[in-house]
Amino acid sequence: MTIVRCSWCGDDPLYVKYHDEEWGVPVYNDRELFEMLLLEGAQAGLSWITVLKKRAHYRKVFHRFNIKKMAAMTDDELNELLQDPGIIRNKLKVFGFRKNALAYLEHFPEKGMFSDFIWSFVDGKTIVNHLGSLDEAVATTEQSDAMSKALKKLGFTFVGSTICYAFMQAAGLVDDHVTDCFKHRSNNKG
Repeated sequence: MTIVRCSWCGDDPLYVKYHDEEWGVPVYNDRELFEMLLLEGAQAGLSWITVLKKRAHYRKVFHRFNIKKMAAMTDDELNELLQDPGIIRNKLKVFGFRKNALAYLEHFPEKGMFSDFIWSFVDGKTIVNHLGSLDEAVATTEQSDAMSKALKKLGFTFVGSTICYAFMQAAGLVDDHVTDCFKHRSNNKG
């Protein structure tokens, strides 16, 4: 029996594994959500597979996305990372990681606050779309617009509406698997 997947993941084993095991699975852990949001921002203007291939190195150089450690990174440390081919060497993006960590610590000091904030944009439950093909997918929604506006107001960067929507898809706030994909919720009743 052939497994039907969303066509965007192609046949690259890393991409297929990401599609099958991570993309669209609801995430509630604050640190994991923060990591996902930052990596979606790092992707801006690039293909997700580029970031996915570098994700393990991002985790290494950004202290496994320990927010307090990231917030304490110095300009010298960040400038040194701009020489590291294991990450996307864009100064605004690299320094944006620290800026976002500082904004996070200022506004989400207690465990669960960030997750509650993020999930509030979908009233705490996954929005299940019924896409017949990728051509029906959208890049932004009213919810991603609202999330982007709220995050920017809190001092976050690289959180435009398109980035927020990609983050919402990845973190399971939205199910945008095409309806014939084996991962779409309508195909997973159990």
